[in-house]
Amino acid sequence: MKNPKYLEEAFQEICEEMKEIFIKKHRDYGKGNIMDTGELGIAFRESDKLNRLKNLLANNKCPDNESIDDSWMDIGVYAVIALMFRKKWFQRLSLKEKSQPK
Repeated sequence: MKNPKYLEEAFQEICEEMKEIFIKKHRDYGKGNIMDTGELGIAFRESDKLNRLKNLLANNKCPDNESIDDSWMDIGVYAVIALMFRKKWFQRLSLKEKSQPK
């Protein structure tokens, strides 16, 4: 759904995008970067993203690398990771195995 009719559908669409990004990045990076520094590390990562975003928006800059949408998405994903970490879900759960093509 790329053209939602209702706000809750739009919210769900963004959440699905966040989930896809989380899975892709988690498969690339694993848990080590989060487990090494814990919740404080997540807060620092969010702070870095937020400072980058504030700089881009305040100076009306068009980024060369990640888009402004990418920065917002990363901030949201880190927020979800932090909540999972606080509930101890991030530490004890893992991703489902990728389904193999038939």
